[in-house]
Amino acid sequence: MRHGKKVNHLGRKAAHRKAMLANMAVSLIEHKRITTTVAKAKALRVYIEPLVTKAKNDTMHSRRTVFSYLKNKEAIKELFGPIAEAVATRPGGYTRILKIGNRKGDNAEMAFIEFVDFNEFAPGKSGSSSSSSRRRRRRKSRSSDAKEVETPVVEDEVEVVEETVEAVKEAEVVEEVVEEVAEAAEEVVEEATEEVAEETATEEETDEEKKEGDA
Repeated sequence: MRHGKKVNHLGRKAAHRKAMLANMAVSLIEHKRITTTVAKAKALRVYIEPLVTKAKNDTMHSRRTVFSYLKNKEAIKELFGPIAEAVATRPGGYTRILKIGNRKGDNAEMAFIEFVDFNEFAPGKSGSSSSSSRRRRRRKSRSSDAKEVETPVVEDEVEVVEETVEAVKEAEVVEEVVEEVAEAAEEVVEEATEEVAEETATEEETDEEKKEGDA
């Protein structure tokens, strides 16, 4: 039984266990994600999260305290630089553990352990938050461009409809004018024929009167 045993010894002595956790912490800081067993991942989470909290307060004392655990200058720069900036507004819970199944051979339960703010696969949680915002901005800009492209098309369609309506109105006006001209021409022709008929009738009457006078 493991009653009262709060620390998982991981089958190692204290010195070996501390050295292993320090090396794993350095690897996690450098790569932002590592693959290990679930037991080691849980032990590493307990080990590294207090160091990340300490890194949020960038002082010489904090740096020396964290260096006493990690003993790696490059890891200290990375931890007090990009990582501290990324987790500045996060009140704990800087890492997550994702189980990925059992390992072949000894059937050990394996898992990823990663920084929450540096997950490249989850949307909105990537380490390069600027890249996700850039993607969102690009999507918004593309949608705005599409809207801008759509509005001129609608305006063009409205203009075409207005032009067709005006053309139809003009055609109707032209037809009305043509009908009026045709009616006027018919009236003129009728009047001309009536005048010609009257003139011929008067000429015939005068001819008959002359013939009667000669007789």
